[in-house]
Amino acid sequence: MNAPRCRNMRFWLFNLCLLLLPTTAIAADLAEEMKQVSSRIVYETWQNDNWELFTIRADGSDMVNLTKTPDQNELCPHASPDGTKICFVCDEGTGADKIRNVYVMNLDGTDRKLVAKNARQPCWKFDSTAIAYLKGEVEQFTFTDYATQGIFIYDLASGEHRQHPNHDLMHLYNVCWSPDGKWFVSTVHAGMGYKHGILAIEADGQDVYDLEIPGCRPDISPDGKRIAWGPSDWALRIGDLDFSGETPKVLNARDVVTSEKPMKIYHVDWSPCGKYIAFSRGPDRKILGTIPEVVGAKAKGWDIGVADVSQTNRWMPITSDGNCNKEPDWIPPAKESP
Repeated sequence: MNAPRCRNMRFWLFNLCLLLLPTTAIAADLAEEMKQVSSRIVYETWQNDNWELFTIRADGSDMVNLTKTPDQNELCPHASPDGTKICFVCDEGTGADKIRNVYVMNLDGTDRKLVAKNARQPCWKFDSTAIAYLKGEVEQFTFTDYATQGIFIYDLASGEHRQHPNHDLMHLYNVCWSPDGKWFVSTVHAGMGYKHGILAIEADGQDVYDLEIPGCRPDISPDGKRIAWGPSDWALRIGDLDFSGETPKVLNARDVVTSEKPMKIYHVDWSPCGKYIAFSRGPDRKILGTIPEVVGAKAKGWDIGVADVSQTNRWMPITSDGNCNKEPDWIPPAKESP
């Protein structure tokens, strides 16, 4: 009777040792460096049988619950470039009535507004005036991240929605918007003639280009010159993003964080200064048949880490409770009004 418990205990102790290794043996000084970083990070976490959005300092201190909604499940947060708002998705309802919707709120959690129903994976225009989001491909709720059809734009000032001019866009996920407003970069899966890949999509046109890099979940740096993504379940990679030629390209790619099995590594996001990334990391362990990296999927043992992009594997964990901590997003310093 005790053998399965012992094996389970050894499994978690092994994972804990893997989690602590970079701090104790590789990047002991990074913790002190992170104390000087003023930017906070927002992320999703499973607390008291409910998904909430928390913020935390880059050194792992001062956790704050922004949502405090025991009857709703907030996920996939993204802070506006001006540092004043957060867009996110919320899973509402139960059973056949369950639905995933996009919302926006102030940075402190106040003034919460519905953006779109049956929508997912929002991102910001870099002047913070609009939110792009993906519509659900079907009416029924699904955890499948690529069950999407079309990019839509919501204007915060007017409240109006418009569809991207290319109406053939489908099966996208983890879309992000370039700082100059000219491009979307997104993962595609089993759609538009692609098996799986990362695409550059004209923001106001029809053209779609395969960036020809392996993996998924890209994020564009704040200066628009670099891209970060996961080439596999076990690495995070960065490269130079070049839009100057006839077709967009990614050059000079290199890994910045790697992880040994069974610890997956996902959800990379650039810091406002471009010197660091945040990410999530945890065991490859399906729950109810759903892989842990998917938005809204339970991910016991997953935590948030930060890394220095100038080196490889100089990183540290900033959460340690393993409460399904995922989808980190750096919050830029609030910009003063002119």
